[in-house]
Amino acid sequence: MQAHQPQGSGAEPTTPTARTRPPLAGSRMDMSSICDICGKARSTRKHAKCSRIRQKMKDAYWQTHMAEQAAKKQAKQERRRYAR
Repeated sequence: MQAHQPQGSGAEPTTPTARTRPPLAGSRMDMSSICDICGKARSTRKHAKCSRIRQKMKDAYWQTHMAEQAAKKQAKQERRRYAR
């Protein structure tokens, strides 16, 4: 059986979109074993709904965090003596 192929020819280039959150693979998530939404153990694998709720609550935090990172990067580039 063949895998589903997208209808596009693939000729159009894809443009990278701006991240809304930083990559978390490089750092450990500081979360307790007890869910902060429902109060049950997180190891039960029934926390997809809780995860969605948590992501919505953290949306504003991630937006400000990424804006601060962009501002730091911009300030660092402006401080360079011979910016390219």
